[in-house]
Amino acid sequence: MAKTEFLAIGDITTDAFIRLKDASVHCSLERENCELCLRFGDKVPYEDVYIVPAVGNSPNAAVSAARLGLSSGLLANIGDDQNGQECVAQLKKENVDTTLVKSHAGMKTNYHYVLWYEEERTILVKHQAYDYALPDIGEPSWVYLSSLGENSLSYQKEIAAYVREHSAINLAFQPGTFQIKAGYDELKEVYEVCKVFFCNKEEAARILKSTSTDVKELLKGVHRLGPEIVCITDGPNGAYAYDGTQTLFTPMYPDPRPPVNRTGAGDAFSSTFTVALALGLPLETALAWGPINSAYVVQGIGAQKGLLTRAELEKHLAEAPGSYKVEKI
Repeated sequence: MAKTEFLAIGDITTDAFIRLKDASVHCSLERENCELCLRFGDKVPYEDVYIVPAVGNSPNAAVSAARLGLSSGLLANIGDDQNGQECVAQLKKENVDTTLVKSHAGMKTNYHYVLWYEEERTILVKHQAYDYALPDIGEPSWVYLSSLGENSLSYQKEIAAYVREHSAINLAFQPGTFQIKAGYDELKEVYEVCKVFFCNKEEAARILKSTSTDVKELLKGVHRLGPEIVCITDGPNGAYAYDGTQTLFTPMYPDPRPPVNRTGAGDAFSSTFTVALALGLPLETALAWGPINSAYVVQGIGAQKGLLTRAELEKHLAEAPGSYKVEKI
């Protein structure tokens, strides 16, 4: 394929957002281990359903990069069904190169159900067991690796080897559910060639098998695994970045309006941060950019509708309140 500035690698899916109204949430006293509850063995009404094609951590990142002005592509797998065709068509509308989207005969395209209650979501996920294989991807400036199925470990090691052999490629890694579950030992080759790594505070503790809640300690712990730059998000408490010499912090960008749905907030942050680095901007600017795109993604249904252009993002940054600033800590 032609040289791409930003190539996202990961599974693609269609999300069906089911808006619930007759449900409840039960949490521990510490607001941890919360559970979404529905009446068992009954007919439960819902408000509406919204179908959003061509989403997933990596497709979301590819669209984000395209909106921000980079030449963007996606390497993914689909089935030979209508859902797969709709995913490809949607990506093309977003100016994402689909040359490396492979269709598998006789298989389904991933389809997830998003149980949407209040502004939060619980996602029922199923990754089809595609036969993952790495084609010749050339030398994109950045490869953005994220969510893949459980049978993809050897594939991810193949990607890591490719990056190691092509030193001009920078690797961003935002692990998904199964990659977090696999742990460092299974994916150490990926961590070791990683330019920038993203996770939230709870995921960092799981990766490190740590009980620590000290973000600085978690940043340094993940950094020791190999990534040059580590970003850890902490929900409404802000986000952190560490490059081995300095630790930076930014608060959450203020929501322009109450969030509609938080799906895609993490993808928007991580991809926007990566795009800033791809554009040659400093670490401080990358950390300032990320939360802004997150704040606008959660204003709509789905993980892509609210993604900003570069002009829109820079406008919101210029108009940010004085309290929104990146600090060394």
